[in-house]
Amino acid sequence: MEGLRCRLRFYVNAHNMFAIMPERSVLSGESSFGRVWVRFMTSSKRVQDRSREKRVQELEIATEKWKIASKVIFLMEVLKGERDMIITVRSLEQYRRQINLPKPHKISDFIRKSPKLFELYKDQRGVLWCGLTEEGEDLLDEHDRLLEGNGDKAAEHVTRCLMMSIDKKLPLDKIVHFRRDFGLPLDFRINWVNKFPQHFKVVKLGDEEYLELVSWNPAWAVTELEKKTLGLTEENDHKPGVLSLAFPMKFPPSYKKMYRYRGKIEHFQKRTYLSPYADARGLEAGSKEFDKRAIAVMHELLSFTLEKRLVTDHLTHFRREFVMPQKLMRIFLKHCGIFYVSERGKRFSVFLTEGYQGPELIDKCPLILWKEKLLKFTGYRGRKRDIPTYSDTLDMQESELLESGSGDESLSVEFEKDDDDVGTDDDEMDIDEVNDAYEEHNKV
Repeated sequence: MEGLRCRLRFYVNAHNMFAIMPERSVLSGESSFGRVWVRFMTSSKRVQDRSREKRVQELEIATEKWKIASKVIFLMEVLKGERDMIITVRSLEQYRRQINLPKPHKISDFIRKSPKLFELYKDQRGVLWCGLTEEGEDLLDEHDRLLEGNGDKAAEHVTRCLMMSIDKKLPLDKIVHFRRDFGLPLDFRINWVNKFPQHFKVVKLGDEEYLELVSWNPAWAVTELEKKTLGLTEENDHKPGVLSLAFPMKFPPSYKKMYRYRGKIEHFQKRTYLSPYADARGLEAGSKEFDKRAIAVMHELLSFTLEKRLVTDHLTHFRREFVMPQKLMRIFLKHCGIFYVSERGKRFSVFLTEGYQGPELIDKCPLILWKEKLLKFTGYRGRKRDIPTYSDTLDMQESELLESGSGDESLSVEFEKDDDDVGTDDDEMDIDEVNDAYEEHNKV
């Protein structure tokens, strides 16, 4: 390392030592610890530009639509938690990160984007307040009724997650990441978890609370793929075991390699794998059987969600509990016919491709129909935009964010954040892991 005139900042994890340096190359040298390998981290923009040929415009449109709905719902829930459902605009400053509104953009400008949902007014002292319009309050009441009606289905999906977990219990702090994805109410941790004692219960281990399975339900140990392919129902007396069902696939229109690797795809589809509900303790990590079962687990989890979509970070929280590989992004990219990764923003989203026809969900539950109704109140029109590069996306979104005004304008937000429990940097998928996944996938 002699003669290198720059300061190194080393980051050490369980496997690698990284250095941030001005040049992109690989160096090695001697130190008091022996030989040190220095590997350079790839910027998020470069990683995302690599997969341009596999971008599906229709699903990128769906990503933007659901992100907009998520931010508006978050703001409505903040107001719901306030006395008389009003709050000063100044108090909303603490939620900038959740709605991804960087300074110097004004919170009031963001609110004015949806005049049919939110209203602003000043009190006698000139303090600016925000509240819901009458239409906004009606929509919030309707949402509460729909969440109540979705309670049994949500309880089933949470129970099935517990059944798939290796220890038949999951930390509540992790389940909360799936709250909106599964259609769980705001009081999920306080009241909702205690409404279904026949399925699960809250237990405390050390300083952490867990949701633990109370009783195994054989009727729920049937995967969504088995229901669709074999016509199995919950009335069947079913025991999870080895499966040989092919996964539905939809490849990006511009992805030509599927014709070159048709034989490998057929071989993969014919390979047997263990059901997500079967005991996976005996599987060898890194084996083909291990990876294919992981695909089945992720397929099942995405099938439970309202949008057939999850933030990839949320899946990485459950690697140990669901016996999944460390490099999940490699799985998503390698099997792009089953999954689609939307790379817009800081946090990536993964779609279940079979759940969409173009930019539209095929099966829309009442909560999804409510979200689409909500978007009409925001002025979102779902315009099809050509987004050739990641940087163009950011430029477009920043320019729109600066504009304030009528309800006929489209809302635009930059990236997805977990509203309920914003994770630390350690919770986010390592960008180097993503880079490795791309490189490995391109070699196939």
